[in-house]
Amino acid sequence: MTTPQTVSDLQALLDDAGQVMNQRGTPSFGETSAGDYFILPDRYGSMNEMLQHAYNWEPYDYLYPNDWSICYIPIYNANYCIEMLEKISHSSNPAAWDNVKGSAHFFRAYYFLMLSWVYAKAYDESTADQDLGIVLRLTSDFNVPSKRSSVRESYNQVIADAYQSISYLPDYPLHPFRPSRMAAYGLLARTYISMRNYDSAFKYADQYLQLKNDLINLNGDEDLGPSSSTYKFKQFNKETAFYTEMNANGTISLLLASRSRIDTSLFAAYEPGDLRRTYFRMQNGYPIYSGSYSAGSRQFTGIATDEIYLIRAESNCRKGHLEEALADLNSLLSHRYETDLFQPVRASSKEALLNRILLERRKELLMRGIRWSDVKRLNKEGRNIILNRSINGQIISLEPNSSYYALPIPLDVIQLTGIEQN
Repeated sequence: MTTPQTVSDLQALLDDAGQVMNQRGTPSFGETSAGDYFILPDRYGSMNEMLQHAYNWEPYDYLYPNDWSICYIPIYNANYCIEMLEKISHSSNPAAWDNVKGSAHFFRAYYFLMLSWVYAKAYDESTADQDLGIVLRLTSDFNVPSKRSSVRESYNQVIADAYQSISYLPDYPLHPFRPSRMAAYGLLARTYISMRNYDSAFKYADQYLQLKNDLINLNGDEDLGPSSSTYKFKQFNKETAFYTEMNANGTISLLLASRSRIDTSLFAAYEPGDLRRTYFRMQNGYPIYSGSYSAGSRQFTGIATDEIYLIRAESNCRKGHLEEALADLNSLLSHRYETDLFQPVRASSKEALLNRILLERRKELLMRGIRWSDVKRLNKEGRNIILNRSINGQIISLEPNSSYYALPIPLDVIQLTGIEQN
């Protein structure tokens, strides 16, 4: 046992991928609140009260462990590393010092964004100063009281930390568990598209794709798993820039193959010839998803090249650059469809192309912890996405821009800190 004090100690702290920094988990609460799956009646009846409330979009009191607590642990480690580096000479080992510095700022930005997607309202330029965001813990001193920042302050901190990380990180990581400059570009592209700032989303998606643009070809690729496997991809495949998984201690049990079935209308959107249909296996007529880049039952939530192609395509489309948007969309889809059946998408109008890109975004990024933030931002633009659940013959709906889109904060956090509940 030791108190981390050297640069190598701090790097080891950030390399604790399994227990803290990567695989302990990003939030599951958002994905389990989104509308891409459903629970069969017999399974619903066997679930505990907490899961039923989460599935029904009903506020409820829940305690540790949860998404909130899981995300603030890597943030704590990042804060500790940033503080300790101030006591260590940069000249002692410049490359290692820089990697710790850049990684700590990246991790803090990454988890602040995940928390903002789940526990804050969608970013709205007109109300961002008044809307409640998350708690921005910028110190490892637990004696400093927690308070909620505004949505604008929350997103500004994500952007500031991501920018800071770019100055110190290498272009490519030693391993996808580690941050890199390309991952920071991807993180900024993610951040800006969730803010509906499409100029900046394009800028950073483009910078990412200048460093990394290879895609897995579903017609045959070394990164595909064996044909006998339930899971379709190898872990740490060529598309993965930064690797995280969804929190196993939250509401993720709603997404387990033993419980969840994929929305049948969404499954029907995978056309004949679309090889992504092989991500699903059928059970009693309902599709079960098994296409995670984790190569297992856990859900991959990291930054990958397919997502960045879609961000650049959407941003270009919204900016009126339709040919460039089509080029990115067709580059991706040509790797997803059977070669002989692939027909390049053509744009009849800007709106038609945008609708197709958003559909492909939903299909391609299924179960990655992204859909909840997409529904929130798209409803801010008047898409009028209404989520529905059928429970005991009754349809329960979550209306666009409902207050519940900022999900409830754990009760023990409210009691300990006195911060305002959503």
